[in-house]
Amino acid sequence: MTKTVLITGATAGFGAASARLFAQNGWNVIGTGRRADRLQGLKDELGDAFHAAVFDITDEDAMLAAIEALPEKFKGIDLLINNAGLALGTGPAPTGTKLSEWKTMISTNVTALVTITHHLLPTLIERKGGIINLASVASTYPYSGGNVYGGTKAFVRQFSLGLRSDLHGKGVRVTSIEPGMCETEFTIVRTGGNKEASDNLYKGVNPLTAEDIAGTLYWVATLPPHMNINAVELMPVHQSFAGFQVFREA
Repeated sequence: MTKTVLITGATAGFGAASARLFAQNGWNVIGTGRRADRLQGLKDELGDAFHAAVFDITDEDAMLAAIEALPEKFKGIDLLINNAGLALGTGPAPTGTKLSEWKTMISTNVTALVTITHHLLPTLIERKGGIINLASVASTYPYSGGNVYGGTKAFVRQFSLGLRSDLHGKGVRVTSIEPGMCETEFTIVRTGGNKEASDNLYKGVNPLTAEDIAGTLYWVATLPPHMNINAVELMPVHQSFAGFQVFREA
């Protein structure tokens, strides 16, 4: 039986790479996102295996309408990959961020994620499916400028663990994926379109790629159904743990 995966934020990065990998391996793929042209490109590339659901993940009414309008072939969702998310701003909380950016991160990374999860839970329980949530190493390791972004990803990690507990006995698998430095459009978005800043951040790091993460998601999704991966933390070899900050008075 052909399985179906819904991937939020499929217009770029982890989402687009995952859509390709799952479709190439025989899955039906629903890709969501705001950029209709990007989703149409995936549709042109992947054909009948791909369904484009164009909506803003923070618009609950549009989300529900898109789910209701799924073609029959795509209605039986076996796997939800909550990939849509973003970071905005790189500065410290007192001086370098805007309240509007904080609220956007919370509405995208937290509110939208729990909303679509809540709506799809009955189907996922019925089909004994799975949920993979994209968190971050920022959910565990704080850094200057991480503030609300790190907080949202800590929520995603803890929410994943809570879902595992609440879904006990239902046969639904839940995993938190927590990547470190991975070169996608992520930092370009975070810096307001500054590609030079993104290039400088990843220069010489040999960072993870979107395909690395897609491969990890596919591995988790295709393990035997009695196995649950609770969390996966992964970094490029050139990234490791920093020391504590220490401020010394004059």
